[in-house]
Amino acid sequence: MRGAIAAGHPLTAAAGARVLREGGNAVDAVLAAAFTAFVTEGPFTGPAGGGFMLVHDSDRTTVLDCFFAVPTTRLGEMEEIVIDFGDSGTQVFHVGPGSVAVPGLLAGLEEAHRRFATRAWGDLVSPAVDLAYEGFERDEPRAFLHRILAPILLAEEGGRRIYGGDVRVVTEDFCATLEHVRDAGSAVVAELLPEFAGDARSYRVASPPPLETIGLGFEIESTPAPSLGGAVVERILDLLYRAGDPSVVDLARAVADAYGPHGSGPLPGTTHVSVVDGSGMAAALSSTLGSGSGMFRGGTQLNNMLGELDVIGPGEKVPGQRLASMMTPTLVLEHGRPRLVIGSAGSVRLAGAIAQVAWRILRGEHVEHAIRAPRLHVEGTTVHLEGGWADADAALLPSSWNVVRWEGINLFFGGVQAVLQAADGTLEAAGDPRRGGAGLVVE
Repeated sequence: MRGAIAAGHPLTAAAGARVLREGGNAVDAVLAAAFTAFVTEGPFTGPAGGGFMLVHDSDRTTVLDCFFAVPTTRLGEMEEIVIDFGDSGTQVFHVGPGSVAVPGLLAGLEEAHRRFATRAWGDLVSPAVDLAYEGFERDEPRAFLHRILAPILLAEEGGRRIYGGDVRVVTEDFCATLEHVRDAGSAVVAELLPEFAGDARSYRVASPPPLETIGLGFEIESTPAPSLGGAVVERILDLLYRAGDPSVVDLARAVADAYGPHGSGPLPGTTHVSVVDGSGMAAALSSTLGSGSGMFRGGTQLNNMLGELDVIGPGEKVPGQRLASMMTPTLVLEHGRPRLVIGSAGSVRLAGAIAQVAWRILRGEHVEHAIRAPRLHVEGTTVHLEGGWADADAALLPSSWNVVRWEGINLFFGGVQAVLQAADGTLEAAGDPRRGGAGLVVE
């Protein structure tokens, strides 16, 4: 089937494109890409992950909330670990047994498959199994990410077997788990986390209505609570729309206004897949392990979402409660037909990244150019300007703000994956070079 896909790794995008080429729909492609990402993007997503998915089909958009829940009993204590991100400094992460939350991603993928897919579940998982037996060579973005995450990824022998080599990522330990995913679906969660077996059985995928707004003549649909990101995306776009032809000052004020007190946070691992197909179906999936707990079972890493205190907050949580998130897969429709499918990695900064890229695309920029364009982020009275902003733009910012200039594009500013189907049917797809993303068009 004709379509386009953008994802966080070239092999992830290729898996989804192959399904489109063989006649699968947008959800088939997202599922195949998601399972492949369990292998290629293992520090960021996997069977112990959580996420949000948007599917537009037959003039209706469905939200699938498969994000993390609070367990009845924690696995143990949390540990603090310091990660050096170079240009963005050192950051403290909370990892270890006490950071692991109840995962919902596989349950969400099962629900999407039941409602929308046309290909057998096992057929969509099998290519990921084959890849896991082979392993793969690191490209430069993965080499960088794995290097800075080494204190987490290499904390246990299970992680060292996968990520300890200099060139190849060796994923054979994951094969048996993936085969179980292929054969038994979300039942694998109780095997990976027998301590959470009761919580996993009671977990339910939620399906709240999407947030909706209008901007530049388009209908914008994003993710509602427990995601905080949808409201941020829609607020930024609304303020930019009101500004007419916004300057860098207008953009900075829009970002500051939309985020309020939620503007800062570390750089955990998230990944995103965007797909649109020729039938008019669109699907967007954001998934995460947080930064990962450093604990490996069955060749895959457990999450650390109870340790993502910058998003979920430090207070006590009730067992079964959904955790907060900033992830927000987003759809832009024109007269009810999907035009733009977009999402991002980047912790709290991802919502601002989505809004800035979407604004550029809706104003007519090519998807690839819009993703490569420099971004900004605001934390209180500090404005971070990514490399590429002109000196004249920086000079416009009020002197009361602390302006931080970055030398080049940087993963601090997110990792956007987007596909566009223009009104004339032209397809575009691009992944974010900040995190090694890729886009493919299938004609």
